[in-house]
Parts: sequence; structure tokens; C-alpha cells
Amino acid sequence: MIVLLSVGTGTLESTMTEDLSPAERYAAARRRAAEQATALASFREMYDFGLDPFQIEACQALEAGKGVLVAAPTGSGKTIVGEFAVHLALRQGKKCFYTTPIKALSNQKYADLCRRYGDGMVGLLTGDNSINPDAAVVVMTTEVLRNMLYAGSQTLIGLGYVVMDEVHYLSDRFRGAVWEEVIIHLPESVTLVSLSATVSNAEEFGDWLDTVRGDTEVIVSEHRPVPLFQHVLAGRRMYDLFEEGEGHKKAVNPDLARLARMEAQRPSFQDRRRGRAMREADRERERRQRSRVWTPGRPEVIERLDAEGLLPAITFIFSRAACEAAVQQCLYAGLRLNDDEAREKVRELVEERTSSIPPEDLHVLGYYEWLEGLERGIAAHHAGMLPTFKEVVEELFVRGLVKAVFATETLALGINMPARSVVLEKLVKWNGEQHADITPGEYTQLTGRAGRRGIDVEGHAVVLWQRGMSPEHLAGLAGTRTYPLRSSFKPSYNMAVNLVDQFGRHRSRELLETSFAQFQADKSVVGISRQVQRNEEGLAGYKESMTCHLGNFEEYAQLRRELKDRETELARQGVSQRRAEAAVALEKLKPGDVIHVPTGKYAGLALVLDPGLPAGRSNGHRGFEQHDGPRPLVLTAERQVKRLAAIDFPVPVEALERMRIPKSFNPRSPQSRRDLASALRTKAGHIPPERARKKRSQAADDREIARLRTAIRAHPCHGCNDREDHARWAERYHRLIRDTSQLERRIEGRTNTIARTFDRIVALLTELDYLRGEEVTVHGKRLARLYGELDLLASECLREGVWEGLGPAELAACVSALVYEARVGDDAMAPKLPSGKAKAALGEMVRIWGRLDALEEEFRITQTEGVGQREPDLGFAWAAYMWATGMGLDEVLREAEMPAGDFVRWCKQVIDVLGQISAAAPVEGSTVAKTARKAVDLVLRGVVAYSSVG
Repeated sequence: MIVLLSVGTGTLESTMTEDLSPAERYAAARRRAAEQATALASFREMYDFGLDPFQIEACQALEAGKGVLVAAPTGSGKTIVGEFAVHLALRQGKKCFYTTPIKALSNQKYADLCRRYGDGMVGLLTGDNSINPDAAVVVMTTEVLRNMLYAGSQTLIGLGYVVMDEVHYLSDRFRGAVWEEVIIHLPESVTLVSLSATVSNAEEFGDWLDTVRGDTEVIVSEHRPVPLFQHVLAGRRMYDLFEEGEGHKKAVNPDLARLARMEAQRPSFQDRRRGRAMREADRERERRQRSRVWTPGRPEVIERLDAEGLLPAITFIFSRAACEAAVQQCLYAGLRLNDDEAREKVRELVEERTSSIPPEDLHVLGYYEWLEGLERGIAAHHAGMLPTFKEVVEELFVRGLVKAVFATETLALGINMPARSVVLEKLVKWNGEQHADITPGEYTQLTGRAGRRGIDVEGHAVVLWQRGMSPEHLAGLAGTRTYPLRSSFKPSYNMAVNLVDQFGRHRSRELLETSFAQFQADKSVVGISRQVQRNEEGLAGYKESMTCHLGNFEEYAQLRRELKDRETELARQGVSQRRAEAAVALEKLKPGDVIHVPTGKYAGLALVLDPGLPAGRSNGHRGFEQHDGPRPLVLTAERQVKRLAAIDFPVPVEALERMRIPKSFNPRSPQSRRDLASALRTKAGHIPPERARKKRSQAADDREIARLRTAIRAHPCHGCNDREDHARWAERYHRLIRDTSQLERRIEGRTNTIARTFDRIVALLTELDYLRGEEVTVHGKRLARLYGELDLLASECLREGVWEGLGPAELAACVSALVYEARVGDDAMAPKLPSGKAKAALGEMVRIWGRLDALEEEFRITQTEGVGQREPDLGFAWAAYMWATGMGLDEVLREAEMPAGDFVRWCKQVIDVLGQISAAAPVEGSTVAKTARKAVDLVLRGVVAYSSVG
């Protein structure tokens, strides 16, 4: 492997030929003539701009027959290298597959290549679309190529090059494994072109590619073709983040640092309570301060950027609703960024792109409000939008007809939509579990959109001032280029049967050990081993320091530890006993009981709406088995409906009162919650909570504790004057032994981890008769055709005939449970389900999942490791059923309570799995395959059918 580092633009060799001798000039002329005969020379003539050094180096390596990994910033032109692979394939009479992580990027690349080579030469394959699949150049999502490799598709014949765009996606914990599967299983004759964002461990990734794919050149370019300037917008002033004129050692702008200090000194609420005169002085000082600095509103930001000539701009807001609200705020503020001519062009393009949408659906989709924003040059962009609407926004933005886009971070993932400026409202986002600071890698990814190559001289990243902002922290985000590539590879059931079918168990195990995940794990073991050696040296020193002249101090220290452990154990038993009593008390609760929640976020008066599942009735779900009792759904006195956990009840709870819950009560209705909470406060607000009585400590009567205390007092070392000093060294000695043992277990755990997980999966599949030694059974062949998180559950449902006799709409409802995952937690009420056969089938699916879940626990296959079957989510079943029965879009979206874009995306995933089921279902004696095809036709209508090319 060769690593080439490109740090700037410029010519590769000196042009000062006047200093060369005649022989040297002749040699240079020969070199130029040789270069003109290369494929790269003819490729360069196709572009009206020169190539950068890193692009030339990568193309030359490809033409020399090597694989390449190109890591370069967003917008630097990495895709030129991918396009050269296409050029080479066509020149050599071979095929080239161009893979992308998302359908939108596939559509974009397909359109680009069609413009260059013509529709007849280029094909497109996504989960639900197939255009010219036998073409010489085919653009596809990575999953499609993975499925081809496992199926041994004839389309792979003649394949010479595979371009993996956005290969850093292999860090994605949900889909990243697919990239590694493709890299490992591609035929050796295929040359791999990997295009990645700037990652800090490109060389490590390149080492792995070298191992599994052969000779691979790693080309890293850290140069941005359009320089990026960082700013903070506070009040009316735009501050530069870094002070100019410091060269590479940039310092934080002192004016910005001074502003942060002044903000920190603003009077607090407590300060304002010290006398009227003091309060007046504080208010005056704060008024003067606020006149200088505030967080500008969204319309104000856009107006400021427009005045500074910094449009078009993308404002990243980490909330879909906030993106839509931002557009409305700009419209209400009367913001207009387009003139009459631009408005006409916008209307023409929008009407052309949306002509296939039925007029009755336009109002439901918010078409007219969306169009008004577009005509003014303002739009939102997020995953909840209809794909057609998103594509129109992208096209108008690239054409310069939309100048301000409010987007979620999904826009940063690959879509070619550069801007002059990028605005970040906040440096905190919701990561699915909590609000967390964005990482340097995320900051780099987001701000990488700023600066359009060939259009802008410079790009601008603008962060809005927020109270408590640290300029030093922001400078750290902007100045750090740490974005390591971490493998998320995990074996799955589908992967296991496909591997065993193709290679047998032994060879499959060897292949999995060549994964990037195992490569990284093996490298990390080296450092841990060194730490173990250092610990062992430290243990000898600690042992010497704790030596006591009166006796064996190690023995004495052991007695002290045993005493401490016994006391801790008794305390834990007391807690467990109280929890058990609390769980028994919870099981006695009934709907309508008024209780006092003793602790936690929702402590206080509450009304039980639903007592929850009693202990033990968990249907095999490991998450529920771990808690000791029910999780009651309650209405608090503050009008919140929440599902509580055992942790909220450290002591037993009893009903204080009883209340009738009206049949008309709707927990989603604010008015309903307000009325019932008011009645709750009236009924029981005056009742004080009972205080828990303290019990005698178990330690006071414990014989083992008494024995240990006697032994400690009788030990010779107990009388040593340096006893406590020796004890500190003994504690360090014990702690280091414990740490060393943990490190040794980590070494053991990281060695052959992927292969061990594979062994457990194979054992479970053997138990279920999917595998018999080296043979893949009929059931295993079926599983090999089912891809997705719940592949084994889908296969078991086919095997047990759960879906036999269902109608197409009922089958669509059942299949939705295999793909859908709600964006909210488990506080929501039980989802509405279609009645009859569909409801019974969904219940049977949950029962089968419970059996599989128990089996996974038996074979030590855990979801925390990214392996195993999650619980099927029934939240989309009613929407899928209504849509498949032909109900209108307005009614379905209202019932589903979800944006059109989410609805379309889930429907397309349902269609994808229905297609897999129609291919995998038994041909004889089963109606499922035929029903699945009918279901596809019923779901693929209206907004779902006309949503996008792919």
C-alpha cells in the first residue's frame, strides 16, 4: 500500500523547461506523448477544467490496475475518480457498478451519467426500481449489490469496476455491515474504488483494503478547493471565529472571547433581588448589553446573509417541525428572495415536476404553502417531506432559484447540494436518546456544504450566538479533523445461511475474520497487552509497599474486603426486598387508582390509566424480564401522560383514592388531559403522602459480619502503627489486580469476536433446522432470500403459515410490522390495528418473536451487540391496511399522524419486503406469494407510486 498526501492544488511537475538541457527536454516530450496515449488523457478532455493532483494520482493508480481509497473533503471532487472508473470500464469493454448509500444519491448520479453517456448505456437499480439493469454502467444502492453477490446474479458477469461512493457509511450502525459484506465478497478480478469523506484513520482502512482486496493506494487530500471561513452571528454583528494573520496557528477572535465573558457576567436572577436601586441598575446594564448582542431570528439571519452577499445558504436545524416553522416565519416576515422572472421559472418547474400528483392530494400535502415559499426562494428539506418535493427543492437550489433552505442533518449525507454559506442554529442535537453536543466529525460534515467549486471564491460557516456559548469549544469543533472510521459489522441470520450455502461453515468463518471489525479489534489488542505488562510490573511494587513486620497484611486486607463486601451485599438485599414489595404493591393497582409517585421526574400525585404488564408476563422480551413488575401508565397532576418504571417506586405504593376515568378520555387530547388532571387535584390534592417507616438494619444482626469484625481485631496486623498506610497500598494492589483481570478478559473477548458470534448464530439456525452441518435446508434457502432486521421472524412466519388466507391489505399490515420503527418511545398508547384475520396474524407474529427472543437469549445472541430480532412494531399496521384498501391520502395521513414523506418511505419499505416474501414463499400449497404481489400493486399507488424515480 502506498499513501499519497495531497495538500494543495497546482501542477504535478515544474513547467520551467527553459532551464532543462536538450536531453531533458526530449525526455519530458516523450513523457507528455506517453501521457497523451493514456485513458486519463482522453478522460481529461471531457472536462472544461483541470484535475487536482489527488484526482490525477488516483486515476493513474486505477489505470495501473490498482484499487484506490480516496479520502477528501466534501465538495473537493472525489466523484471524478469514480467517473474515471466508469470511463475505464467502457474503454476496456467491462461493466462498472456505481454504488451509493441512499436512493436520492443514486437518482442524482444516474441522471449525471445519463447526460454524459446516454440513457442506453446507464442503468439504475434501487429497492423498488429497475431501469436498464443489463447496461454497461449501473447505478445502485449498496444493498442491491450485496443481494446480487449472495444470489450469484448473472448481472455480475463481465464486472470490472465497483465504485463505492460515501464508503464511510460503513460506520453506520444500522446499515454499515452491507459495505463490508460487498468489499469482502466481490470477485478478486473486480477493481474497487472507495470514495470517502476525510477520515482520521484512512491509512488503517487502507491497510485492511490491502489485506482483503490486494494492492490498494490510499490518497488523502485535506485541501478544500474553496476555502472555508468561520463566523459567529451575534446581534447585528458578524464576528470572525478566528483572528486573521496568525498563519496555521489560528487564535480565537479576542472580540468574541470578550463577548462571551461579558455574557457570563450578566446579572443572575438572585442578583436582581438585592434592593430596588440595585434592580434598576441591573436592568439598565442588561438593556445596554442586549442592545449589542442577541440571537437573531431566522428571517433576520437570512436578510443579513442576503445583505452580505452570502446566499444561497443552508440553515441546519435539528428538527423537522422547526424547519417547517422557519419557512413560515420567513413568509410571515414578508421575505422575498426571488424577482418576478425567477418566480415564473419556479412555478413552471414545480408544475412540471408535480403534474402527476392528483389535484385532490395537493391540498393534503401542503402543496400551495410549499409553492409560495419556493416562489419566494425559501424552502425546507427533511426526511418527512414527500420525495418529489425534496427533489424539486434540490433542483431549484442547484439552479439558484431557491436561496434559503432550512434542513435537518440528513441533507449533509451525500446529496450534491452545495451552498455559499451554511448556518448552524445550535451546536446541540437530539441523538435518539438525549440532547448531545455535535461532534467535530458532524460539524465538518455539515459545514462541508459551504463553498461551491467553480462558483464561489470562498465558503462561509455561520454559527448563531447562544447564551452560554464557548468560542473556544466552537474553535475546537472547527479546527479538529477527527472523524475516525469505525466498523459496525455484525453477522446476521441471512448472512449466515448465504455464506454457508456458498462457502461452507469453515470458509465462512475465515471470511468473517477478514472483516474490518475484526481487523480493528485485533489491532486494539496490541495496546491492551502492553498495558497488562505495565500493570504486572506495578503489582510487584505495590506488594512490597504493603508488607507489614507484624504479619501477613495481604491476609488482613482480605478480611477487611470481605467485611466491606458483606455489608454491601446486605444493603443490596435490603434494596431488592423493598423493590419486591413495591412490585407486589404495583400489581395490585387498578385503572382509576389515585397514587403518590414517591420519586423521579414525575414524583407527586398521579392517576393510574393502565396498570401495565404484571411481573413474569413478558412473552420472552429480555427488556421486560429485567424489571420486577408492571409499568403503569399514569396521568400526573401536571397533565402529563407517562409510562412509569419500577425505578420510580423504590418503596411500596398504595391507592389514596379512587376516581372514575371518563370513557371519552383521550390521552392525546390536551383538553382531555387538562380536565382529568383538574379533577385529580380536586379529589386528592389535599391528601398528604404517607412517609415510609425505617426498618432495623440487617447488618446489626448478621453473624458473618460479627465473625469478620472479631477476626480483624484479632489479626496481628491490626495493631500496626502504619496499618492504614499499608491498607492504602493493599487497596491499590487489589484494584490493579482487578483492572488487570478485566484487561485480560477484554483481550480474550476481542479475539475472534465476529467468528464466535457467527458460531452462536449457526448453532441457533441448526436448532431451528435452517442448517444441517454444511447443508442449507429448504427453510434456510427461504431465509437466504429475506433481507432486513427481522429476517428470521419473516422466515418463521412463512414456515408456520401465519399469513396464509390473508387478503392483500391484511398482508401489507402484517409486513409493516417487520419494517416500521416508531420515532417515539413506549409512552404512547397501544396502536390501532385492523380487525379480523390481520389482528390475529399480528398477534401470532408477536408470539413467534417471543419464542425466537427466548431462543436468542439461550444461545447468547443479544440485541445490544447489534445482532438478533427486535420486537415487531405494530404502529404502522393500521395505516398500511387503510392505504392498501384504497382509502384517500387525507384520511390515511390524519389517522397515521405522520408526515407524507415518512408515510411514503415506510410504504416503500413494505413494498420491498413484500417483494422478498413473494420470491421466498412456497410455490405449491401456499397463497402468500400471489397475495404479496397483489399487495404490492395495492400499496404502489398515488403518492407512493409517483414519489420519485427511485
